[in-house]
Amino acid sequence: MVYRQLAQTQRYQIHARYELGMSQRQIGRELGLHSSTISRELRRNATSGGYDPEEAQSLSDHRRRTAWKWTKRLPSMIAAVADRLREEWSPQQISGFMAPLASGGISHQWIYSLIWDDKAQGGDLWRHLRQPKRRSKHRAQAKSAGLGKIPNRVGIEHRPAEVDDRLFSGHWEW
Repeated sequence: MVYRQLAQTQRYQIHARYELGMSQRQIGRELGLHSSTISRELRRNATSGGYDPEEAQSLSDHRRRTAWKWTKRLPSMIAAVADRLREEWSPQQISGFMAPLASGGISHQWIYSLIWDDKAQGGDLWRHLRQPKRRSKHRAQAKSAGLGKIPNRVGIEHRPAEVDDRLFSGHWEW
C-alpha cells in the first residue's frame, strides 16, 4: 500500500465504523488502508471526548502548517539569505542565486515570509528591502484622495426625463 494522508471523508468513515464497534483491522480492510494507519489516526487525533473527525482534520491541518521544514529552515540557509538581504539583494535575486545551491531551491515568497517573521520578532531585515511593503497603503490613499474618480460627475439618477425617450443620437447608450 502507498502512503497517503487521510482525507476528511476518510476520517468520517473511520469515525462511523469505529462508533459501530468495528476493529481497526476491519476498518482498514473496508477502507483499503493499513490497520496501523487507523491505529495511528485514532491515537494522534483522539481528544478527551473521543475521536471527532472535524477536530482530527483541524489537528492534522495545524500539524502540516507548523511542521518544521528542514530543507528550508536550516540556520545556515537563513543566515545566507539574511546576508544577501543586507547586501541589498532582492528576494527574487536571492531565490535565483540559491536555486542551484539549495536542493529544490527556495522561493521568493518564502524569503518574504522570512522577512516579515523577522520583523514581527523585532528584526531589521525588512529595512533592507528595496521597496518596502506599501502597495495596499498606496491604493487606500489613492481612494481617499479621490484618484480614479470623474471630476464634477453627475449621477444617472439626475438625468433629464427626455433622455428616457432616446429621441436624439446623443441619448443612445452604446
